[in-house]
Amino acid sequence: MSKPPVPKNATPPEPARATSGSSGAAVVAQAAKSQKQLGAFEAGMKLFHARKLKEARELFLEAVKGPERDVAQRAQVHAAMCDRRLEQAPVNLESAEDHYNYGVAMINARKLAEARVHLERALEMQPKADHICYALALSQALAGDLAGAYENLRRAIELEPRNRIIARQDADFAPVAGKPPFDALLYPEKKNW
Repeated sequence: MSKPPVPKNATPPEPARATSGSSGAAVVAQAAKSQKQLGAFEAGMKLFHARKLKEARELFLEAVKGPERDVAQRAQVHAAMCDRRLEQAPVNLESAEDHYNYGVAMINARKLAEARVHLERALEMQPKADHICYALALSQALAGDLAGAYENLRRAIELEPRNRIIARQDADFAPVAGKPPFDALLYPEKKNW
């Protein structure tokens, strides 16, 4: 099937024009509002993923007011998530065990600086607790503070000799276990080999 021939004197059709100049401006204004709304939502998502919830919430609330319903709906959901996360009660830690348990949770989450603060606080409250010395040594080893890790692991083994066996089998200590001075601490029987 072929196209019908176009007469030589025919002019191309003109694009459809708005009947009034104001409706063209309204379309442009609507597009600008949509872009602003989408920009606020995207910026809010970046802050949300960076855990900057207060700032993200403000941008989501701005995006809720925009003309695009699907973007406004997603922004409303994310603003509500920010509200829930911001309302969570702060952790109330009173005892050495509270600080220890929270410190271990922070090690597991790999928030090592926060873990160290709580484990040091727990150790201040219970200086002869071998399990706290062990956990503090672990957090320090993972953070690269090998001197502090060695001292706390030495103390944990001194308080409870079974900690030597536990550390040998602990995958988190594996990177330092064979290196001096940890090798002599964990494997004292190898000195004579």
